[in-house]
Amino acid sequence: MNQGIKTNRLQESEVQANFSDLKPLLSEKEVLVASERCLFCYDAPCIKACPTSIDIPQFIRKINTGNAHGAAKEILSANILGGSCARVCPTEELCEQACVRNAQEEAPVEIGRLQRYAVENLNSDMPYPFTRAPETGKHVAVVGAGPAGLSCAHRLARNGHKVSIYEAAPKAGGLNEYGIAQYKMLDEFAQKEVAFVLQIGGIEMHYESPMGNQLTLDKLREKHDAVFLGIGLGDVNRLGVEGEDLPGVEDAVDYIRELRQTKTMSDLPVGERVVVIGAGMTAIDIAVQSKKLGAQEVSIAYRRDRSAMGASEHEQELALQNGIRFVLNAQPERIEGDENGISAIHFSKTQTHADGKLVATEEQITVPCDVVFKAIGQKATPVPFEGSNETPNLDKRGKIAVNEHGATSLADVFAGGDCTDGLDLTVEAVDQGNKAALAIHQYLQEQ
Repeated sequence: MNQGIKTNRLQESEVQANFSDLKPLLSEKEVLVASERCLFCYDAPCIKACPTSIDIPQFIRKINTGNAHGAAKEILSANILGGSCARVCPTEELCEQACVRNAQEEAPVEIGRLQRYAVENLNSDMPYPFTRAPETGKHVAVVGAGPAGLSCAHRLARNGHKVSIYEAAPKAGGLNEYGIAQYKMLDEFAQKEVAFVLQIGGIEMHYESPMGNQLTLDKLREKHDAVFLGIGLGDVNRLGVEGEDLPGVEDAVDYIRELRQTKTMSDLPVGERVVVIGAGMTAIDIAVQSKKLGAQEVSIAYRRDRSAMGASEHEQELALQNGIRFVLNAQPERIEGDENGISAIHFSKTQTHADGKLVATEEQITVPCDVVFKAIGQKATPVPFEGSNETPNLDKRGKIAVNEHGATSLADVFAGGDCTDGLDLTVEAVDQGNKAALAIHQYLQEQ
């Protein structure tokens, strides 16, 4: 192993302090001040900006009058994963960006933090806020227990249908459990949220049940009245450069997954000089977390300029605040190293022409490093339809083609989440699961 990669760079107590809550829960006084800033707009633009159409002024009004439990019910009725979305949703680009306070050159209402406060103050001594409709006798299969699958299952259960969820991993939660930066979702919240979803009843879990040769789409359709596919993304894009397969070149998604599942974060191997290739949320997450684990130098390298980065301005600022360096207009060409590890990555400087075309120049940049993380996006794994005679149509990107209701080319098969086209946001996946559940309910009624 490269000598630069070590465990226990920091004491566990230091790591735990570094990974404290990014946005701590607001105090009662802070909540009162924040909620009073809402103008309770008629036809509020923040509602339109929310993919799940939460009635934001309504829940904030309830908070402001001391009814946090009622506010939580308002949120969860529209978005059953409102707790996790309050933590990970890019509110600064959605509801908070639409807040009319911005037009007055003021800071927007802290909608995300108010939403989190409400959900965390749902009174557990009160009855479960949702009830099941009378049993319909219909049985739906949901493949994937991520945000799309969970929201779809809960909505179907509320409508009286029996649901079986087939999940490839040993835990439910999908991205919330395995792919979110640790400092954004602490205290096993993803699992607490899953448990809350399952309280509706009528949902049966089947873990470590991947779709494939044993669990084929044909068998699912034969056994169930309808099928929802929420299988997510399972593959990572490659750099396509020399040295990519050397030890020390890692997939950011895999490392974040390991980080979220470990009990002692200080035991994770961490490089001294880390380079992250990419410009999205995952790139920011892995860069900041590497720094918090004790890496001395962390750089994010991107082939275009900062204005073209996929990560929000808020996330970019978070990286800069944590001492992350940006290496911009840099296209990876070669990773230097051998079977013992890597020592540097070489880039070509790039330029963007007036027509938007990116071209590499002869100018070279070399960045010393012992770890390179690939965070250049995930792609659709070939959808596991082997063993099935009839399969839904795919789009040009290899994702499942659906209409606005999540319906596929097969009448009894629906899909949503990252395996379909979209922004790959948790809140969007929840919305797609909800819409598909309503479409499935209508389909089953027609049958």
